[in-house]
Amino acid sequence: MTDATSANVPAQPETSAPASSLLLQTDRMKRRNAAESRFKAYGIVAICVSLSVLFIMLWTIFSDGVSAFRQATFSFDVTLDAARLDPNGNRQRDEMMRVTTIGYTGLLNDNLIVYLNARAISTEGVTEREIAAFISRDTPARLRHMVIEDPSLLGQTIRFEGFATGRIDGYLKGRVTRDSAERDTNISVAQLDLADRMVDDGLLSLKFNWGFLTNPDASDQRPEASGLGVAMIGSAYMMLLVAIMVLPLGVSASIYLEEFAPKNRWTDLIEVNISNLAAVPSIVYGILGLAIFINFAQFPQSSPLVGALVLTLMTLPTIIIATRAAIRAVPPSIRDAAMGVGASKMQVVFHHVLPLAAPGILTGTILGLASALGETAPLLLIGMVAFVANYPSGPLDGGVLDPATALPVQVYSWASRADPAFIERSAGAIIVLLAFLLIMNILAIVLRRRFERRW
Repeated sequence: MTDATSANVPAQPETSAPASSLLLQTDRMKRRNAAESRFKAYGIVAICVSLSVLFIMLWTIFSDGVSAFRQATFSFDVTLDAARLDPNGNRQRDEMMRVTTIGYTGLLNDNLIVYLNARAISTEGVTEREIAAFISRDTPARLRHMVIEDPSLLGQTIRFEGFATGRIDGYLKGRVTRDSAERDTNISVAQLDLADRMVDDGLLSLKFNWGFLTNPDASDQRPEASGLGVAMIGSAYMMLLVAIMVLPLGVSASIYLEEFAPKNRWTDLIEVNISNLAAVPSIVYGILGLAIFINFAQFPQSSPLVGALVLTLMTLPTIIIATRAAIRAVPPSIRDAAMGVGASKMQVVFHHVLPLAAPGILTGTILGLASALGETAPLLLIGMVAFVANYPSGPLDGGVLDPATALPVQVYSWASRADPAFIERSAGAIIVLLAFLLIMNILAIVLRRRFERRW
């Protein structure tokens, strides 16, 4: 190309960078990324706040309730004077029962004073009556029961362990202080000094209290003797009955509604009512149980059977919803394949659908039972808040009709009493209740993993 021709060629424009690029953030993209970062921060803050509240709640419960599993206990030598405990000397049960706990109280008080003198433990500033106030009112009753059951103990010197009173127990646990003792008419600073000397001598110590898990409830005058035995049995009876009643009813209703019921306005009405019943407050079921099972059917109040019936009515809608969701989660291809090889509708449901839905059904049932275990309001209305000091009979001996209470109701009962020892025990009962709920939730996870099938 000549110079003339090249001179006539127009100059090419210079290439410029594109107005936008995926590698460069625009203002709009920066705003979107900033909004996303803020949303993530909000979520992290929400999780931290939730975990903090949960930690504070658990810390409060455990810090107040762990001490309920230990009890201040005396351990000293007691001489069982036969002349005082069996005046006639016949070793007859009926004659020995005429000696009341008052007689055993005097015996324990005398032996405690003798033991203190023998160990050279100073009782300066403490009267004999104040020394006697160290021993729980439950301790003479336990000693009396021991002697009546084994009359051969009379005349012997045995090593006996008994509970201290609630104030002494609270002092060893830090709940009672010297400042509070100066304002308390039930304890004095001199008694606290004596308690310190007893602890140093080994006469008084804190020991694990199995009675907290096995004893029945006690009166307001004996908080150290109260336990969860009746409440745990009552809760076990109720959960057993609820499982027996709610599982077949809930699963059967779910199978019919999901697999066999025609889709019309009646089934739609039933589904709406089931959803509404699941949202009804639990206390409404308590009123219903009071009207139907107690006032109309004349079932005994405070019985595990009435409590189980009320909890069954309350739990049934939740179980039906969870079971229907598990059945609906089975792929339609399973049903189509079974029908294609000639299986009947019943065979499809019971041989294919239910086995695949079993993990969801069991998980929903156990979680529903765990929720029912913590209910209090409906049980209060049917009288299960009553003071029950006797264990119910076995389930096959009519124990489901005997008076009983439940763990959440026992928590409410203890928390409403004035003595601080009962507040401590209410927190301990919450720990036991949480342990039951944790076990049931772990069982739900294990069953889901055990029966889970993949397709």
